[in-house]
Amino acid sequence: MTQKFAASHHAATAQGQKETKKPKKSAAREWLDAIVFAVVVATIFRWLLVEPFTIPTPSMEKSLLVGDYLFVSKLHYGARTPMTPLQIPLAANKIWGTNIPSFVDWIRLPQYRLPAISEVKRNDAVVFNCPVDPAPDYPVDMKTHYIKRCIGMPGETLEIKDQQVYINGKPIENPAGIQQSYVVETKQNQMVRNRVFTELGITDVEQFGNSYLIHTNDARAAQLRKADFIASVTKEIFRRESSDPRGRSFPYASGFDWTIDNFGPLHIPKAGETIELNAQNIALYKQAILYYEHNKGITEANGQLLQDGKPLTSYTFKQNYYFMMGDNRHNSADSRIWGFVPEDHILGKALFIWMSINPHPEGSKIRWERIFSKID
Repeated sequence: MTQKFAASHHAATAQGQKETKKPKKSAAREWLDAIVFAVVVATIFRWLLVEPFTIPTPSMEKSLLVGDYLFVSKLHYGARTPMTPLQIPLAANKIWGTNIPSFVDWIRLPQYRLPAISEVKRNDAVVFNCPVDPAPDYPVDMKTHYIKRCIGMPGETLEIKDQQVYINGKPIENPAGIQQSYVVETKQNQMVRNRVFTELGITDVEQFGNSYLIHTNDARAAQLRKADFIASVTKEIFRRESSDPRGRSFPYASGFDWTIDNFGPLHIPKAGETIELNAQNIALYKQAILYYEHNKGITEANGQLLQDGKPLTSYTFKQNYYFMMGDNRHNSADSRIWGFVPEDHILGKALFIWMSINPHPEGSKIRWERIFSKID
């Protein structure tokens, strides 16, 4: 009797273990779990710590080159909480290779910034969401990423005189990689071979008949002048009286003859600062007040800002603003073109280059000398 009970108990236990044993995952399921885990970890890492970024345009040459791959620190200025949680992980604002938005804005959350380890400083290479691109109604965190150098800080007055930037009336040091545009004329309608420009490190060249528009610095322009087939190399400067549309600048309003080379003076708003609004300066600040300050009840009519239908004569700013410029000064869409960058649009600080691929046919495909170089 006892033996029968023991045998029966053993059989029942074995049967129970067999029933509770979990089925083994298939290889496909294990791969799927691993991919999901990796995406979650990468998304959190990208949101909280660092994010990779690619230089797609020459607006920062020669400091940063097309084909440079960077790591951008979120820790320096403080990571932002996501406004748009319903988005494809690791995508930008559009699905790869399409013009289809990678997000839906059925849910929009308030944005907060985590504690930072530093503030934005002058000459920092800053990655931010472009305030005017791709569309005003995109959530802030879904706007296109730009990288520029911070030139003007909140509360400062910026002015540009013949391409030299002044802050509060004093000239500032120009970035080491700064470039301008030059018009190159040859003797007796000779042509300039691409090799000549390449050897001088000039890669941004446009040809107009026997003339060339190049983007470079003073030292390389001086070297080019020495060639016996060059008649002249003249730096382009857009004067205030210039009618050339290439030199037009913010705020594109009557009474402002500013150009990208002769600009301002412009006071940059600071959080908590109150300014008087009048007919002279309303064109400078209306964009920020209407679109970036998240105000309700403020509208524009007949050149005035109205709050609940009454003229707004002064305004206290809710956040800091910055003035950003590209180092390639005549080939950069920046604050001279579209105005201030609000603090809540700032993403992070560019730290170092982890890979650099040369998109031009000349030279090595991988620019080994730039890999792991610090961004100044």
